[in-house]
Amino acid sequence: MKIILATQNQGKLKEFQQLSKGMDFEFIAIPGELQEMPEETGETFKENALIKARYVSEYFQMPALADDSGLEVDALNGNPGVYSARYSSSGSDLDNCKKLLNHMTSVTKESRTARFKCCLLGFNEGETVFAEGTLEGEIAEEFKGERGFGYDPIFLLPKYNLHLAEMEKDEKNKISHRSKAFEVIKDMLPSLIN
Repeated sequence: MKIILATQNQGKLKEFQQLSKGMDFEFIAIPGELQEMPEETGETFKENALIKARYVSEYFQMPALADDSGLEVDALNGNPGVYSARYSSSGSDLDNCKKLLNHMTSVTKESRTARFKCCLLGFNEGETVFAEGTLEGEIAEEFKGERGFGYDPIFLLPKYNLHLAEMEKDEKNKISHRSKAFEVIKDMLPSLIN
């Protein structure tokens, strides 16, 4: 059983393929003929995930799973939130991280709490399944680590005394916001298949 992962982010696709190893379904990339994804106009992660999953599913007449996730920083009133991927003008991982650190220069260590939030939504022929997961941490003051993508190099996990980008992939996949949401949704996905 194949499910299109409604993302153009190869890092996410690899992560989902790892998470679903040995299961009855396989995540595949968006087939080549889709030129662009719909605009994410939702005000929540769930609304954006629905926009993407519905669009891809209806376009290819196949089940699709969309992941909308981002970083919520308490000192910035929950920002960048749904704008995490396009926080800086370039939208590159490096520029997004730099802009965030810039906005945090006067924030004390105790007030740097943040979380990654992931919303997964599966869609097929009008049916939906949905799950959320979070990973609590802090915004570090500097970059560390070569692994991961997005904000991983500046996201500190005090419990492990590591930045997310310093963790081995297998370790990250056990604790990530995405893996927590996936644990909840994985048993629901077969219900999308007729």
